[in-house]
Amino acid sequence: MTVSASEISLKSHDGGTFMGYLARPKSGAGPGIVVIQEIFGVNQVMRDICDGLAAQGYFALCPDLFWRQEPGIQITDRTEAEWARAFELFKGFDLEHGVKDLAAALAALRKVPGCTGKAGAVGYCLGGRLAYLMAARTDVDAAVGYYGVALDAHLGEAGNIRRPLLLHVAEKDQFVPVEARDAIIAALKGHPRVTIHVYAGQDHAFARVGGKHYDKASADLANQRTADFFRANLA
Repeated sequence: MTVSASEISLKSHDGGTFMGYLARPKSGAGPGIVVIQEIFGVNQVMRDICDGLAAQGYFALCPDLFWRQEPGIQITDRTEAEWARAFELFKGFDLEHGVKDLAAALAALRKVPGCTGKAGAVGYCLGGRLAYLMAARTDVDAAVGYYGVALDAHLGEAGNIRRPLLLHVAEKDQFVPVEARDAIIAALKGHPRVTIHVYAGQDHAFARVGGKHYDKASADLANQRTADFFRANLA
């Protein structure tokens, strides 16, 4: 695919500066989508997702959420050492600052020349949790979470969700206990703004291309649902 992409500088709510990878649609005009990283940073997987969204006609921005610990993290899921570093970063991540950094990225994305001002968010793993929190705490126009972790810790905020939220849940997610998964589904299934899809037999990160648990059929289905969702809510 041919898209225009570059790293841009973003300003945090508390005066800091952090990087964001921005992919632009060929047309030069369209809605925006904030792409929320996994625990591996703004790596090639996230950049490829941004490029794919740009090819669909969106301005796609993936901000560096680990910048407060170490700017520029780009690791993979290929080695034990990288996994250890990823979990270390995850444990050191400040969730409250992270949501505010995403809100800053969202505001910046809406001001990118050519962006219509409509902007959604899509997140994976840690990013799936943050997509939920963006739906509850920011003015994002629509949000999608893939196999978000620890959503059960934030069910008390469900009443704050005013814009559409789509959640892709792995039935056998190794990082989400069955009890937590069932509590999330039970609490949100009647919410007028929330749509939940459960992927039978799938483990965490079933949509990460090249990952250990990647399942093309489930990933393709989830990605098509996401594409339809954004088309309906960001027009």
